[in-house]
Amino acid sequence: MFGICDGPGVGARERRYGRSPVGEEADRQQLERVWQEVQGRLRASVPDSTFDLWLQPLRALGVNGTTLHLSAPAGIKAWVERRYSGLIREALVAAGSAVSEVSFEPFEGEPGEGAEGLNPNYTFERFVIGEGNRFAHAAALAAAEAPSEAYNPLFLHGPPGLGKTHLLVAVANYLRVNAPGLGVRYTTAESFTNEFVDALRRSGAEGFKRRYRDLDVLLVDDVQFLEGKPNTEEEFFHTFNALYEGGSQIVLSADRLPSELEALAERLRDRFEWGLTVPVEPPNLATRVTVLRRLIREAGIPDGEGDVLLELAGRINANVRQLHGALTRVIAHASLTSKPLDADLIAEVVPRSSTGRELPVEEIQQRVATAFGVSRAELIGSSRAATPLRARQVAILLTRERTGLSLPEIGRLHGGRDHSTVLNALRRIEVGMAEDRELAERVAEIRSEIHSAAPEAG
Repeated sequence: MFGICDGPGVGARERRYGRSPVGEEADRQQLERVWQEVQGRLRASVPDSTFDLWLQPLRALGVNGTTLHLSAPAGIKAWVERRYSGLIREALVAAGSAVSEVSFEPFEGEPGEGAEGLNPNYTFERFVIGEGNRFAHAAALAAAEAPSEAYNPLFLHGPPGLGKTHLLVAVANYLRVNAPGLGVRYTTAESFTNEFVDALRRSGAEGFKRRYRDLDVLLVDDVQFLEGKPNTEEEFFHTFNALYEGGSQIVLSADRLPSELEALAERLRDRFEWGLTVPVEPPNLATRVTVLRRLIREAGIPDGEGDVLLELAGRINANVRQLHGALTRVIAHASLTSKPLDADLIAEVVPRSSTGRELPVEEIQQRVATAFGVSRAELIGSSRAATPLRARQVAILLTRERTGLSLPEIGRLHGGRDHSTVLNALRRIEVGMAEDRELAERVAEIRSEIHSAAPEAG
């Protein structure tokens, strides 16, 4: 059984749970290890912006019986409890924990965490600059240093996990330190939508409008989420106009160019292109090694040999989120098994699945379909039968691993499915592999076959 994980606000709260306020060191370390693995699984299950806004701020306090107690900032506690409790429970089970329930407590006195759950680590100083993101970093910094005078709106686009959320939050953190008198709000398009719907149900939209239109800087992540939501899109259109005409800075991000957000009204796509549109591209090998070196130092682990970092960086080339998740798995595995953090452990924990060698998505689908004894048409079709459904989940997982495609792009290539369906498939196959060793071995075999068949990178 775990003890508590000491941190800010720990004390009387733990005594209410009937636990020692100090606990055994081994229990605390075990809790920290399991929570680290759970966070790695959560990070891999949701978009970057969702993890950073809602799940990253959570802290593991301790365990009472089969219940894990988590703390959350007051501004996000109710939403996280309602929306993400089930996902956290699934991650706990997948991590092999005997804990099966979660409970949330108010956040007490954690410095640097605002009511909106902004990650204080997301600053310009901590952003690792490489060839693929140098222009985006410079543009975001310019927007922070001179709001509405440099680029307005600033629109960052690129696949998930490349640092778009980091840059948007860095703008907010910069302004709250250097221009505290400005009204600044960071949110996601999903949160904007939920707040708008909630306002309509409760007290009308006037309070909502004041909250979003009386701002000096508005930063909105994942605006592709507005697609297919005409009422929210209409409200966002008027919010955009009010802010732009009032001289306020607007910074947006999406997984595609504005012109590729085909389900949005043309007038909104047009406005997104009024200012500067900047791509954020995957990190090259040198940048990935730099990211890993920083993450390892922050985890309190010696750098070790340079070829260890190079080995891991060479295995994950899609995005920084996957790189971070892979490192989290390696560290957790090393801690739980007492193995050294070396190239052999990396080879054991992180399959060489994203090395610059790629097969067409159609061939990945065909190989998975053959392995499961179904046709490719069944795999991408609408069948909800167990075998085609499981094959579809595996194909989505391997496509995510082998390519830099965004979730909406993966969905379109798997029968026109939407972003949320792809996310759900990724969650379910990860849980399934954790619970079913035979399934995990089958996926490993298909992964190895795909790797062997992929052409060498030139």
